[in-house]
Amino acid sequence: MIEIERKFLITSEAYKKEAFRKTRISQGFLNTHKARTVRVRLRDNIGLITVKGLSTSNGLSRFEWEKEISKKEAEALLKLCEPTIIDKIRYEIKAGKHIFEVDEFFKDNEGLIIAEVELESENETFEKPSWLGEEVTGHIKYYNSQLSKHPYNTWKS
Repeated sequence: MIEIERKFLITSEAYKKEAFRKTRISQGFLNTHKARTVRVRLRDNIGLITVKGLSTSNGLSRFEWEKEISKKEAEALLKLCEPTIIDKIRYEIKAGKHIFEVDEFFKDNEGLIIAEVELESENETFEKPSWLGEEVTGHIKYYNSQLSKHPYNTWKS
């Protein structure tokens, strides 16, 4: 139940041609406390509730627990979430033995595109696709829970 992942910005839209799956996601947060975040997600017609713990100091690892719930339950819980609901399309791309999840954000986070790769250990090596840009692992402002409170379109350049 420990999630180890690295996050990156994207340098081009080439990932779209490499994607084997594309999914629309709406998600909100019932709680955005840094020590425990509770997320509700609607992924196409599947509902999920997720609890995440505090990240390690390097931002690579944290506790994660997730359970599938019905679409109806997810829709009801999304109505109780803190502002703002995250709207995004997730593209899944295979690179070597890993799957990159690339999130293209909309609405208040329009223009932001982030790639994540889950690892088995913090030191695991992985193949880096050509469209992978600057690493933003551990940068709190790129966490979805923070994007719901401080959307990308409010950031100053």
